[in-house]
Amino acid sequence: QVQLVESGGGLVQPGGSLRLSCAASGLTFGFYDMSWYRQAPGKERELVAVIISVGGSINYAESVKGRFTISRDAAKNTVYLQMNSLKPDDTAVYYCNAKGRYTNWDFWGQGTQVTVSS
Repeated sequence: QVQLVESGGGLVQPGGSLRLSCAASGLTFGFYDMSWYRQAPGKERELVAVIISVGGSINYAESVKGRFTISRDAAKNTVYLQMNSLKPDDTAVYYCNAKGRYTNWDFWGQGTQVTVSS
């Protein structure tokens, strides 16, 4: 059974930082592209960052470039999202996603709330 468990969300003031973690189990971590998405109230879910399983290339949404960093630790089957210089517009539920590089398998975590407010 595949599980993606996010943690690290919370309430932070503008300009602050948070680090989200997504621990994966039940899958071969190295065969999956790992992504972070977010969904704000009343808005569609959007891709924040992705790290490709083969080669390790990384892409970010324009709105987070220079502020967010995605990384993965294969030994821990975990992907991280370091978020710095947070803005109120970053407020959303953040979801971890695992997409098979060689299959059409696609898994989601339950989400973790990030609220940026003074």
